[in-house]
Amino acid sequence: MKGRIHSFDTFGTVDGPGIRFVLFMQGCALQCKYCHNPDSWEMNAGSQMEVEEILGEIEPYLEYYRRSGGGITVTGGEPTLQAAFVARLFSACKARWGLHTVLDTNGFCEPEHAQELLKVTDLVLLDLKMINSDKHIALTAQPNDRIKRFAHYLNEIQKNIWIRHVLVPGFTDGYEDLSELGQFIGSLNNVNKLELLPYHRMGVYKWQQMGKEYLLEHCPTPTDQEVTRARDIIDLGIRARQADMKGIGD
Repeated sequence: MKGRIHSFDTFGTVDGPGIRFVLFMQGCALQCKYCHNPDSWEMNAGSQMEVEEILGEIEPYLEYYRRSGGGITVTGGEPTLQAAFVARLFSACKARWGLHTVLDTNGFCEPEHAQELLKVTDLVLLDLKMINSDKHIALTAQPNDRIKRFAHYLNEIQKNIWIRHVLVPGFTDGYEDLSELGQFIGSLNNVNKLELLPYHRMGVYKWQQMGKEYLLEHCPTPTDQEVTRARDIIDLGIRARQADMKGIGD
């Protein structure tokens, strides 16, 4: 079995705990307006690689991953589009080296499609773009019903997750939207961490190279104060939802 690979990074430090081998898969059903890898959308692009080839790329750096409490993270694109391949890769990493495995996903996946993959996944980084369905379509070109189902499934099986949310001024930073995001997170009891990722422009050149119109051309990077404000609003939503759930249970 071969996987469609976009690229990889042997010294990742922001996609899970420790130092990590980060594998970017090819193909994604979402087309986020702020995507920094639009060249990963097309499913039939990229390079084809066997699991053994990828293991060969990992092995020289094993000591760094082990000493730092790191491992392997598979991201994209969207890795669940190639769930069977990633499951085989994670299984091999665990059997051969006992490596910690992280799946970085937008959750646009029916739970039954990823069951075998999740069995060999230690941590899921779940990227929640927008809870409001209409706004989610406007931002990503896809609805978010499937994403919500996937999030609830992760909660049901008690899979450890980190929630990620990209803070884009004028798009994902509205009070109501952040509050709704917090309330959704508050309905889950398997969230170990919340990461607010400030919007950046590092992938704009790819849009230009591909001849795609970049609609966020004049969008600024959020300030530290704006990030703090967003975190406070989300936290309020989380506490409100948890209080409601506690009241229902009493």
